[in-house]
Amino acid sequence: MAQQGVLLDQDQFCCSVCLDLLKEPVTIPCGHSYCRSCIEGCWDQDVLKGVYSCPQCRETFTPRPNLRKNNMLAELVEKLKKTGLQAVPPPALCYAGPGDVACDVCTGTRKQKALMSCLVCLASYCETHLQSHYESPAFKKHKLVKATAQLQEKICSHHDKLLEVYCRTDQQCICYLCTMDEHKGHDTVSAAAERTEKQVRPEQLSSAQAAVEDSDQIFTELIRSIERRRSEVKELIRAQEKAQVSQAEGLLEQLEQEIAELRKRSTELQQLSHTEDHIHFLQSYQSLSSISVSSDLPSIVVRPLQFFGDVSKTVSELREKLEDFLKGEWTKISTTGVLKIITTSTLDH
Repeated sequence: MAQQGVLLDQDQFCCSVCLDLLKEPVTIPCGHSYCRSCIEGCWDQDVLKGVYSCPQCRETFTPRPNLRKNNMLAELVEKLKKTGLQAVPPPALCYAGPGDVACDVCTGTRKQKALMSCLVCLASYCETHLQSHYESPAFKKHKLVKATAQLQEKICSHHDKLLEVYCRTDQQCICYLCTMDEHKGHDTVSAAAERTEKQVRPEQLSSAQAAVEDSDQIFTELIRSIERRRSEVKELIRAQEKAQVSQAEGLLEQLEQEIAELRKRSTELQQLSHTEDHIHFLQSYQSLSSISVSSDLPSIVVRPLQFFGDVSKTVSELREKLEDFLKGEWTKISTTGVLKIITTSTLDH
């Protein structure tokens, strides 16, 4: 039974810094006990600050307290060693490796890996040294985050206070003391409020992306429609040009045939004028003079410049109407707020 009691109470006789049985235990003013060498090692690092704190509850002391051996605790530890406590294996330790955040409370050459960092204490803690933050009411309002090595980036370089305010005027994170001096009178809000305002909800991002894709598709179809109309107008112009040329070529060929015929009759009449046979002259002249020039030739109307000018004018008028229509629709789109959402999303990211 005694052995079971020792097993249940063994944590009470371990130093929370070295995690081993207390060696020359001393008790500091807040009531917590440590190995003399462990607490002295911690406080030796705070000599320049002039303020000394408890590694567990973070209570501060000024000046540095004098340490006295806790004789009762020392005797209990010695008795526990004799009853077999030393045979109980210590808990498995998870030491910090490369890239890990080391516990700020652990001492010695090898420190345990920190699990969480406290934004109030500005320190990182391993699983053992983190327990006080979960158990002690003094740490109830402390802000714990995943262990990070960039704690100093969250501290104001001017006042050594936590950066928890956002200055919209200067667009930077500041501490609450900054609002009283160099940022006095500026537009400031809490960092949480600024993030809430700037953070776009996933559904808004999806809606904006869908609007962009729909707009792209509509404009693509519009461009394709205009390209089709352009091809049709081009084909119409080429067809008109071909018809005009074909008509002109047909009339030219007919005129050339009639000219050739007239030249032939002219030659025959000239030859006939030299004959001395009056009867032959009169009979031939009658047949030659009866052939007349065709009078049903279609008139050639050449107006390509006028036709093509009309086409160009019509296309220009279509462009103007399209531009006016797009301007009107653009006004409708901008007033719906869709563009406002897209613009806001773009600026925030």
